[in-house]
Amino acid sequence: MKIELFSADTYISRRRQLTETVKSGKILFLGNQYSPMNYKDNYYDFRQDACFLYYFGLNLAGLNAIIDIDNDETILFGDELSMDDIVWTGPLPSIASLAAQVGVENTRPSSELQNHVDQNIHFLPPYRARHRLHLAELTGMSQDQIIQSHSSVLINAIIQQRNIKTAEEIKEMDLASSITSNMHRHVMINAKPNLSEHDLVGYAKFALAHYDSSLSFPPILTRNGHILHNHSHDNEIFEGDLILFDGGCTSPLQYAGDMTRTFPANGRFNEQQKIIYNIVLQAQESAIEMLKPGVKYFDAHKKASLVIAEGLKAIGIMKGDSEEAVQQGAHALFFQHGLGHMIGLDVHDMENLGETLVGYENDQERSTQFGLKSLRLARTLEVGHAVTVEPGIYFIPLLIEKWQAENKFSEFINYNELLNFIDFGGIRIEDDVIVTDNSCRILGTPLAKSITEIEELMRQQA
Repeated sequence: MKIELFSADTYISRRRQLTETVKSGKILFLGNQYSPMNYKDNYYDFRQDACFLYYFGLNLAGLNAIIDIDNDETILFGDELSMDDIVWTGPLPSIASLAAQVGVENTRPSSELQNHVDQNIHFLPPYRARHRLHLAELTGMSQDQIIQSHSSVLINAIIQQRNIKTAEEIKEMDLASSITSNMHRHVMINAKPNLSEHDLVGYAKFALAHYDSSLSFPPILTRNGHILHNHSHDNEIFEGDLILFDGGCTSPLQYAGDMTRTFPANGRFNEQQKIIYNIVLQAQESAIEMLKPGVKYFDAHKKASLVIAEGLKAIGIMKGDSEEAVQQGAHALFFQHGLGHMIGLDVHDMENLGETLVGYENDQERSTQFGLKSLRLARTLEVGHAVTVEPGIYFIPLLIEKWQAENKFSEFINYNELLNFIDFGGIRIEDDVIVTDNSCRILGTPLAKSITEIEELMRQQA
């Protein structure tokens, strides 16, 4: 069994930094268990808890850990395999040998975890019902109390630490993005009319299997790009369709890639598609150019929004003062989500700890305005922040009909011209970006993005 890890010193250093911030008490990390699909021994693909991975590295089920800050002791809890287990799994490393690989000297059987949990325990908000039940058993609290009793000190310490990616993490993220780029390339080369969306998902899974990788989230691959998170793949693809593929792969150490490309099924953009595509591309490139230490991601979002409003104004869909239109939220008829999010071991990094805590600073109030309220990331960027940049333009018929019936933002939206695009669909373009000392760079192997590059790539169709 091959176990991919950073050095033991990396995990020791991460835990030391955490304890120096939290200062006292015990920190409990619950690892994930197998999750049965329909009976006990038939599991979904295993995915370890990202915080457990960050501090203990072991992508294996059935492990938990405690860091006892006051007594300077770290303990890994897990059970050795019985012969009955080995019959089914083959021999696996001992708990002690696994612990040694991540710099932990003390191990205990799982049954002893209860003995080490007391009123000084710090724990994270549970995102799985099983964790909530387990925490209730360990602490004696009710499940409702568990939901309210997570440690804000621990949450803030982890966000502060994990938000900044180290050089070895960036190497993994480059790899994750490169595998993701190659997966997208394989899909684009094999795309053509008269296939189904399922066929293209199959090409994606074939490509990632070649790298012994896994999907970092369920793929969004659709001819209906105006449906922002369309996980259904049951449509046939027709001549003239645009295909939106938002998908990502993991690196060997489980760091996530997340990229989106929108491309023509037949390999050639028509004139209307070219116009909208280039507006989205300009919005993305303008936002990426802004990213550097000291810049608020909120401002990059507003820049992308303004580029979209100006581009739509140039073709008659929007009108009036573009800055005022963005300020009031009129552009959100076409750009309903935020520009991007943090990325790392989680594709939406650490959002289980609190989306606003991860993406916003204490003095930033989150908007309630349609579109802007979906901005996951607004904080000031620092060296080592890894983010996605993914603007889009979407023509959602039901939303357009609703706004038109209400005569909403009629001073900024030319609804008569908009009817020419009512069945257009949607376009999104996304890359993963790391903030550097004075600027930023796109992670991983570059993937065709301009119209010329995409059409050239798709001429290589198998």
